[in-house]
Amino acid sequence: MLNTHTTVIGRADPIHVKRIKPCRLIYLLVLVLMLEACSTRALILQGVASELASQGNTPEDDLVLAREASAFYLKLSESVLRETPDNINLATAVASGFTQYAYAYVQADADRLDAKDAAAAHRLRQRAARLYHRAQRHALGALEAQTPGFTKALASDSPADWPNLRVNQIGLAYWGAASWGAWIAMSKDKPDIVADLPLAMRLAKLAWISTPEHGDGSLASLMGTFEASRPGGSKAHASLYFDQAIAHSGGKNAGVFVAKAEAIALPAGDKPAFETLLKRALVASELQPNLSNMVMRERAMWLLETVDDLF
Repeated sequence: MLNTHTTVIGRADPIHVKRIKPCRLIYLLVLVLMLEACSTRALILQGVASELASQGNTPEDDLVLAREASAFYLKLSESVLRETPDNINLATAVASGFTQYAYAYVQADADRLDAKDAAAAHRLRQRAARLYHRAQRHALGALEAQTPGFTKALASDSPADWPNLRVNQIGLAYWGAASWGAWIAMSKDKPDIVADLPLAMRLAKLAWISTPEHGDGSLASLMGTFEASRPGGSKAHASLYFDQAIAHSGGKNAGVFVAKAEAIALPAGDKPAFETLLKRALVASELQPNLSNMVMRERAMWLLETVDDLF
């Protein structure tokens, strides 16, 4: 939050007032009014930013309603964030909002279109890439604003230089890493973007080291996805991350089961394990029917419907 400085103006000594020329007095009064107006505007913006951030966490299990409301919410929140770049809660909400919108409503549509219209699917994936990049820019920009030099420190070859994340930065780092990884996955034909995979993984690991249970296992699941997808990655190590994520969520995070199915079982050609994990995702979505789980329920059902095409 912004540090607000309050100037207390007490009763002036009459002698001092008499020494101020009328034009000077008018100038000072105008200046005070301008400062008060700026202070009021800043306070109002911070209030709006905080309210928007809290609205981003409001429970919603209707996917259609969420989709219809998302675009306006994201544009409004993004505009306010430009005026309040230090509001870490709003930055987190914006980064998470763009990432989830891209995944649930753009990338998912592209996956479903693949078999019918490959060109249209490609265009949607390009749009998803742009949205993921947008989320990543907001997350990294906010981390840089909170900790000047963050980006340079993250890119250092020396672990001693890597930034230390504060508790209130973990969520922002998670969404920054998740959107970064998704952007890279959508940009496999662009070596300069793919080259940043180690940095995205490093950001996720810094968050995981601090708070491995973050997001009911979502952070540990992201670590599993990164480990499974990186060149030379260990499937066994990735599976441990996923198992840790399942434990952190108490089996109620549907996304963890879907992620493990797609990152471990599918590449291994293990159809029984793939189906079992997706069915567990359906159970998880019933145990905890929040928006995230409903999105992953939709994906799990679609994957089960197309399982014969995948194996």
